[in-house]
Amino acid sequence: MVSYEEEEENEAVMHLGYKCDPRATHARAITSNTKDRAVWNNLITQYSKFNLSSYALALFHRIPSPNVVSWTALISAHSNTLLSLHHFLSMLRHPTLPNPRTLASLFTTCASLSSLSFTFALSLHSLSHKLALSHHPFPASALLSFYSKCHMPLHAQKVFDEIPHPDSVCYSALVVALAQNSRFEDALLAFSDMRCGGFTSTVHSVSGGLRAASQLAALEQCRMIHAHAFVAGLNSNVVVASALVDGYGKAGVVHDARRVFEDNLSDMNIVGWNAMMAGYAQQGDYHSTFELFQFMEGCGLVPDKYSFLAILTSLYNAGMFLEVDLWLRRMKVYYGLEPTLEHYTCLVGAMARAGQFEQAERVALTMPFEPDAAVWRALLSACVYLGEADKAWPMARRVLELEPHDDFAYVTIANVLSSAGRWDDVAELRKMMKDRRVKKKGGRSWIEVQGKVHVFVAGDWKHERSVEIYQKLAELMEDIEKLGYVPVWDVLLHNVGEEKRKEALWYHSEKLAVAFGVLCGSAPPGKPLRIVKNLRICKDCHEAFKYMTKVLEKEIIVRDVNRYHRFMNGSCTCRDVW
Repeated sequence: MVSYEEEEENEAVMHLGYKCDPRATHARAITSNTKDRAVWNNLITQYSKFNLSSYALALFHRIPSPNVVSWTALISAHSNTLLSLHHFLSMLRHPTLPNPRTLASLFTTCASLSSLSFTFALSLHSLSHKLALSHHPFPASALLSFYSKCHMPLHAQKVFDEIPHPDSVCYSALVVALAQNSRFEDALLAFSDMRCGGFTSTVHSVSGGLRAASQLAALEQCRMIHAHAFVAGLNSNVVVASALVDGYGKAGVVHDARRVFEDNLSDMNIVGWNAMMAGYAQQGDYHSTFELFQFMEGCGLVPDKYSFLAILTSLYNAGMFLEVDLWLRRMKVYYGLEPTLEHYTCLVGAMARAGQFEQAERVALTMPFEPDAAVWRALLSACVYLGEADKAWPMARRVLELEPHDDFAYVTIANVLSSAGRWDDVAELRKMMKDRRVKKKGGRSWIEVQGKVHVFVAGDWKHERSVEIYQKLAELMEDIEKLGYVPVWDVLLHNVGEEKRKEALWYHSEKLAVAFGVLCGSAPPGKPLRIVKNLRICKDCHEAFKYMTKVLEKEIIVRDVNRYHRFMNGSCTCRDVW
């Protein structure tokens, strides 16, 4: 616990000039011959705020009997540097034990130093347990952030669960930790628990909740958090506004994203502009992406690497492959920006799909980055698109050298080889999968109904309405077969009986999600069904959804790992490029 003496010093009145140059304040303190240690401690803090840490250290050494507040001020003055940790070790040798604020500052420093201080942070966590301070909101919230940045969300959740009386800052740290580490459903649940507990929302908790909603493309959740942000007076904050633009954009509702964007245009920073452009890019709407890019420049903002990534993505998704190289050159020559690996991956994939395969492979091998699996996967996808079985094999091998258990590579190359009638190679591939114990990754699809996200996996019977869902799906499949739908078989099922193969295709997660959406009336007349898939949508589901839009007389929107697919009147806006 914090002593009475510490609290008294923390609350000391800053009668010596809080906002002026601390050196002037220091001079007045010397001439007045003050003996108040709280004044000297506060001066150390002020020196750090003015980036005069050397003065802070010199002043500290002149304090006759520094206490824990003095040490904490010095440690905080050198936060985010190794000096902070060195000062802490010196404090322990004196000896002086830390208080909650000391530990909070140290955990924040460890989070910024990342791998350099990981072991130190674990030891510090252990010490906080021994001192019975680990459950205090100050160090606990900082510790949550540390584990988040180390990509250890389960540890962050455990720290939170052990706090007897968490405050709004702790809840915010948890929401952000879970959202940043791809535990999106848990992040939304934590945000909901925070609101139900009556805790005040912060900019960080709202933006964290929106980030989780955007990754799930959970439109209703995004709208509910937006309404809450409005009531809490946080909707005009630039961080929240940018998160709202991103949330609506990733949910595919770009007109709502644009409305939020324009309402906050005067305060919007480059992050918000990029989020808006990315929303258009996912749709392949390159006209709107370019228009916004020019508008941004007209407002005096300088495009960054993410601005150009949005441009390249929009061109790729629109099938304008040859334009990608021109914009990458413009990025380097006219804007002086060096492309990242993500930019080159987009270029390689675009060139390959445009038929310039050898040139694309040459770029992959000569670019200033070591090609990762994503680069070779882009080339492999292009082989599938072009039906090039001979070229697909080497690309698949490169992917599997980097990621031996990548089921996408196995399935993709198997389908290409089967299309070319190379069944011996398919058999070899199946044996390779068996020897390496590779299984097809479980696809998940989800649909949001009345603010609740319903998740499905292939052949899933866990949903409480499974019987009705399967009945509705059987009706849909029978109806689209009457319209001419023909299953697109997965070659890895070629040795399975036709009825079994049929069931395996019928019960894909995205089809179950659509059936549930139809069953519960999740989309009223005139509104589309919205589905999210964690993997690339399969060819059979893509084909089936074209026919389903005719049967249902309803638009179906699917966001897969690559892009948005808008199925309308028997066709898809992706033009079979994904």
